[in-house]
Amino acid sequence: MSRRQRRTYSKEFKQQIVDLYLAGKPRAEIIREYELTPSSFDKWMKQAQSTGSFKERDNLTPEQA
Repeated sequence: MSRRQRRTYSKEFKQQIVDLYLAGKPRAEIIREYELTPSSFDKWMKQAQSTGSFKERDNLTPEQA
């Protein structure tokens, strides 16, 4: 069984995905079209809503900081 290779995405790409969703494109369609994992999509949405940033240090909990 082969493992899925871990991919990294730019902050700009993540923002583009969030913008597509906020413009009304269905979640399932975005995930399928861009070959994303649902957990990545959900994480990006949460980050965008809570801090408006995709920088790692901006999304740390107080315990992690």
